[in-house]
Amino acid sequence: MKKPSLLAALFSLALLSSAAPVSGQTTVLRVSAIPDEAPTELQRKFKPLGDYLQKKTGLPVQFTPVTDYAAVVEGLANNKIDLAWLGGFTFVQAKLRTDGKALPIVQRAEDEKFTSKFIVPASSPVKSLAELKGKTFAFGSPSSTSGHLMPRFFLTREGIEPDRDFKAIAFSGAHDATVAFVAAGRAQAGVLNASVMDKLIESGNPNAAKVRVIATTPPYYDYNWTVRPGLDAALTKKLTEAFLDLDPANPEHKEILGLQRAAKFIPTQASNYDGIEAAARAAGLIKP
Repeated sequence: MKKPSLLAALFSLALLSSAAPVSGQTTVLRVSAIPDEAPTELQRKFKPLGDYLQKKTGLPVQFTPVTDYAAVVEGLANNKIDLAWLGGFTFVQAKLRTDGKALPIVQRAEDEKFTSKFIVPASSPVKSLAELKGKTFAFGSPSSTSGHLMPRFFLTREGIEPDRDFKAIAFSGAHDATVAFVAAGRAQAGVLNASVMDKLIESGNPNAAKVRVIATTPPYYDYNWTVRPGLDAALTKKLTEAFLDLDPANPEHKEILGLQRAAKFIPTQASNYDGIEAAARAAGLIKP
């Protein structure tokens, strides 16, 4: 599958541009997220959280789905969105794009030690990463931390250079799509976010039943919620406190946390993602 087209990126930016313009006072909280799952799933996961943030901030919440990862970065950089759910690599891109002014405020406790899972068809004889050489392989999005960057980094540490050692590489565009690729035989192996894989198995997803996991990466930092440069400090504080106040003992909060696959949210900082930036530079995905 080809990388996202310029037309797709422009379409996503047009959607973001239709949001309320930035003024001295934030009147609508404009939220987006990297499209690492199907749009309907992203909307389903966000709805209770959006209602909660509206109560906590007193602002209407507008969620705008986009078609690719780059549109979220550009939306933050151009003040078209106020709050974004980013992967670690996407945050690094946003940080660089905004000269360090995009601010990560919280992450899930699980994001301190996140992992990716390598999968093959259930009928495949492959049992190890070394046996993937010569196979067709599916990553997620080119800008995905857990669906591309960190798995690529760990593959090279195992002596596997994807561009050299795989017969062909496809980019499925999203984690659930990678499972569908491998289940349907469109790729002989793939890799995805461990949390999404676990969710698909738990929900009885038919594609998940057709694949099996052969390896899991070492842990790394991943997702966070990031605010745009220049967002009002008082609003940033309200948003941070809203996430940190989510309590699994509260039934309403438990539903929100469950949809986010989070035990709780904890504070985060830009330096947590220095290792991801280093991996991206080593892989040539960030140019000097």
